[in-house]
Amino acid sequence: MKCRYYPLAVLLLVISVMPRSLAQERRVLSFEEAVDIALNQSYTVKSYLEEKNAMQFYFNYYKAMFKPRMDLSLFTPGWNESVIPVQRADGLPVYNSFGSMQLGGDLKFTYILPTGGNFALRSLMYRDNQTTTLPQQNYAQLKTDQAYSSLSLSFTQPIFTRNTLRENLNEAKYELERTTSVFTRQQMNIIYNVTVAYYNLYRLTRNVEIAEERLKNSEEALRIARLKAETGRIPLGDVLISEVDAATNRGNLSEAVGTLQRNEDDFKQLIGLDLDEEFQILTDLQYDTFAVDRDKAVAEALAHRLEINESELNIKLQQIRLDRAKRVRELSGAISAYYDITGVSTIGTGTTQELFQSSFDNFVDRPPNRGVTLTLSYPIFDWGRGSSRVQQERANLRRSELDLENLEVTIIKEVRDVVRSIDEAKNRLRILEQNQRVSERSYEISRVRFENGDISSQELSREQERLAQSQLDYLNAFITYQMTVAELKRTTLWDFKNDRSYLRENYFSD
Repeated sequence: MKCRYYPLAVLLLVISVMPRSLAQERRVLSFEEAVDIALNQSYTVKSYLEEKNAMQFYFNYYKAMFKPRMDLSLFTPGWNESVIPVQRADGLPVYNSFGSMQLGGDLKFTYILPTGGNFALRSLMYRDNQTTTLPQQNYAQLKTDQAYSSLSLSFTQPIFTRNTLRENLNEAKYELERTTSVFTRQQMNIIYNVTVAYYNLYRLTRNVEIAEERLKNSEEALRIARLKAETGRIPLGDVLISEVDAATNRGNLSEAVGTLQRNEDDFKQLIGLDLDEEFQILTDLQYDTFAVDRDKAVAEALAHRLEINESELNIKLQQIRLDRAKRVRELSGAISAYYDITGVSTIGTGTTQELFQSSFDNFVDRPPNRGVTLTLSYPIFDWGRGSSRVQQERANLRRSELDLENLEVTIIKEVRDVVRSIDEAKNRLRILEQNQRVSERSYEISRVRFENGDISSQELSREQERLAQSQLDYLNAFITYQMTVAELKRTTLWDFKNDRSYLRENYFSD
């Protein structure tokens, strides 16, 4: 069923009396355009988008932890001078002055293993100009220039413990999925809030239109009353009553216009429009009725509601926290090994090239450095700290599972309520639509009777009030129905008119 309501007479009247240039500047805003603006320009969507972007970079950070990395550090220069005590077996220590000027760098390549360990290849090269001042020899100075070169390979692998790199990546992945879900859900909330605000603007626009119609009717009644009073057909008191009605309706119109303008500013802020931009809403003012199967609505809500997905992700995140708590009391260990060759120049002085060449030659003469280490760690006594932490996280996990169960019950209750509300709003809308037609016909009859002198101005005023009230009642019923339809969309994420989901089919798998 489709029903067309009254046109927006007030807005059209304003545009018609405005200069052509101003009328062209006033923006006509449909509901779809308002939603599109809000989904791109509103503060809410921008805020949640930045939060989603931040979580995407958070996930990218832990994803990159599995990739190789190369680090370069330079000390140009590394200079220091200090007093060094030299212990003597046959006397007190002697304090020599030592100075060092180092120029060089360190290059390290690290390959991350999927198991959480790593291989590292490191190259260290620097030139060291050293000086020593000997106070026991009349502060004589000794100088030497050296070059140091080293090439090493190391390996580290944690054992008897969980792969923390993989765990951190999973945590970041779940956080990203949850943030993405929240962002999508907030977009649905934005659509709902824009729907509420848009139809509230329409309500206020119709209030202005109805107030203007009441003023027009009361002024017409006042004109007729004055003509009748001049011929002595009605008493002067009826004229005064008509004047009071006209003045009251004039004040009501002014108040309605002010309320509309204030809400227009609120609407601009909601969707992200500039406060100085002029616009008018546009709606076809039609409503479509469609059947809503309650069982299907409940099933689709349980299948598509993003809050359920977020609660499931919260459970997975809490399981990670529980695993971390368990590791406080678990056996852990690590295997590490290294092998490096080192060369130190032996010529004592010379150019930089000569010094480093001497250090490279020393690779052959000097034996390599190497080693393997196995470390194990287990907390024997912690006075219940680890156990308490585990019990805490287990309690949090049970609470998250209870939250999911309660959420499903809440969703079922919400869907049932909104389905009942749609049926109630639909029936009320049909009844009030018929009442409005009857009130319009009744007022036309009363107006003719007033012109013929069959009824007083007070009776005509009551008919005006009855007509205005029926118009407002129908308006409220129309908007209530639109709001319940919007709530059904947000509650079930299902389009019952076109029998499809508002989410893409692969949303959860992505």
